Amino acid sequence: MSYRAEALSAGAIDLGLAWQPGFAALGTDFLTRLPARPVAPPYLVDASPAVAALVGLAPGALDDPAVLDVFAGNRPAAGTASYATVYSGHQFGVWAGQLGDGRALTLGQTASGLEIQLKGAGPTPYSRGGDGRAVLRSSIREFLCSEAMHGLGIPTTRALCIVGSDTPVRRETTETAAIVARVAPSFVRFGHFEHFAARGQIDDLRRLADHVIDRHYPECRGGVDLGGNPYAAMLKAVSLRTAEMVAQWQAVGFCHGVMNTDNMSILGLTIDYGPFQFLDGFDPAHICNHSDTQGRYAYNQQPNIAYWNLFCLGQALMPLIDAEKIALEALESYRGAFPAAYLGRMRAKLGLTDARETDADLIDRLLKLLAAERTDWTIFWRRLSHHVTGATDAPVQDMVIDRVRFDAWLLQYSERLAGADRGLAGESMLKTNPRFVLRNHLGEQAIRQAKLKDFSEVHTLRRLLAAPCDEHPGFDAYAGFPPDWASSIEISCSS
Repeated sequence: MSYRAEALSAGAIDLGLAWQPGFAALGTDFLTRLPARPVAPPYLVDASPAVAALVGLAPGALDDPAVLDVFAGNRPAAGTASYATVYSGHQFGVWAGQLGDGRALTLGQTASGLEIQLKGAGPTPYSRGGDGRAVLRSSIREFLCSEAMHGLGIPTTRALCIVGSDTPVRRETTETAAIVARVAPSFVRFGHFEHFAARGQIDDLRRLADHVIDRHYPECRGGVDLGGNPYAAMLKAVSLRTAEMVAQWQAVGFCHGVMNTDNMSILGLTIDYGPFQFLDGFDPAHICNHSDTQGRYAYNQQPNIAYWNLFCLGQALMPLIDAEKIALEALESYRGAFPAAYLGRMRAKLGLTDARETDADLIDRLLKLLAAERTDWTIFWRRLSHHVTGATDAPVQDMVIDRVRFDAWLLQYSERLAGADRGLAGESMLKTNPRFVLRNHLGEQAIRQAKLKDFSEVHTLRRLLAAPCDEHPGFDAYAGFPPDWASSIEISCSS
């Protein structure tokens, strides 16, 4: 009996979704089919109505205990046969060999073209001795940050829901299990390509690349760029998407924390929210991952690490591209695209609608000042936005100790804005510079309450972060300076 037949006979639940073969059609060289491992009676922590609508779930579907069982991994979804994929990768710059979905199971691809994956659904053949589980604290962080990044307009995987359970999970201490249902057009990573290239499985490498091109990059076929080589064209397209994504990270002060090649999306999506952080005080060398003892993934290293990872992807694709010059040309697109994208994002933060050669100096002078004083990144930009709309300059000046240096910069900035409609510039800045980001202490407060089965802070943060540039009257505390204890929060790769 096939696994699908077993699933149906075991009481599969019809979610009302039409399923397509998608990635699973590539076959057993790419994945292993297996069911999720059940947990103790589940409960809903939170769900995103927007993502539910995106995948085609009926309103209120998650209120049904049988549907909740599907997203807990306790019962299969009708029409699916869940699977874990195999990949390899470089971790902290070192080749780690075979990896894979060690705690994630993909249910399948819906008719909307989106894959639904359960993270924390139990062990797989790629768990490397792990239990395949995720805990409540890390699941809340991933759920909230996925939706927060979407609210900021940054390419990301999405999160449908968090399901909790009292099933114990042992980490540094005993915690409880949780499962995040996450959603994306594809969960293919750079590491998928590295896996087949490293093993010399060139036919499988080509099948994977063709799958990604045909489904996500059809424009890479039939072009004249890069000698008409579709695999080089894909490498260039991925490089450009990655450049834009990382530029957005830098502009909003987001630190990913663990940019291994197996954590890099082939679609240029932010994926795998582990030890991430939004900057409080601006420190270019900030390391958000307690496990990153060498600072490889510090905030100011992210642009270079993205290129390093793309180079690894390029090496993996070389058997298909078969021309070093063309491959390097595809990769070099990142070197031009990232600075342009970053400068564009920083101009937008300053309300500048045209480009001038002096802008780079204006931005650099400001960043050096903010770094010297560890000025709060998010609050500074928000106050500057209000200042440009016509508000008094006192709130933004009060954030800087070296007033002489800041006033000199502010004069240069005002001269740059001369002739522009400052009201319109300020309004544009208020739509660009968020009032709310998922600071570590906000996530920690939500986690502490959730451990007591109070999920109100999770709900509140999801709603605020869905529209982070809105004022949200009555929620000023969520946009304030972090408390002193926030600096003692340590986030590591443990989850």
